Amino acid sequence: MSAGVWRRGGLVVALLVVAVAALPVRADTVSVNVDQARVMRLPEKVATVVIGNPLIADATLQSGGIVVLTGKGYGETNMLALDRGGKIIMDKTIQVIGPGSSDLVVVYKGVDRESYSCAPECERRITLGDSNTYFTQTLSQTGARNGQAQGSTAPK
Repeated sequence: MSAGVWRRGGLVVALLVVAVAALPVRADTVSVNVDQARVMRLPEKVATVVIGNPLIADATLQSGGIVVLTGKGYGETNMLALDRGGKIIMDKTIQVIGPGSSDLVVVYKGVDRESYSCAPECERRITLGDSNTYFTQTLSQTGARNGQAQGSTAPK
């Protein structure tokens, strides 16, 4: 009887080993900070780069087999590199983490959150997770300033 149990148990173990071996290996993970870019070299013959969730990361394919990854939002997504025939030649997990700068100061006012860059003076800095009012006001000021800079002409 124990021989029958052994064979059955051995068969189950053998099937589990085969099933686990057939599973795809987890893709390599590349970390990038939110609001920052990272340059990566791609394998040869990459024609297309696909990002699983473009709200988390963005990829821009450059000549010479270079891709620029930009962290857009917190979380994890994947990046696939395809050749001209559509074959996947690279699969990476892209993990977007919090800001990497040491000058970031976060201020909480009750449930409201504001971010500042303090190097050496503290200035407003919008970061994902800031309260909607603070985020919108700071973004509006930045947009107005950029618009004025683009609309101005050099003195004659």
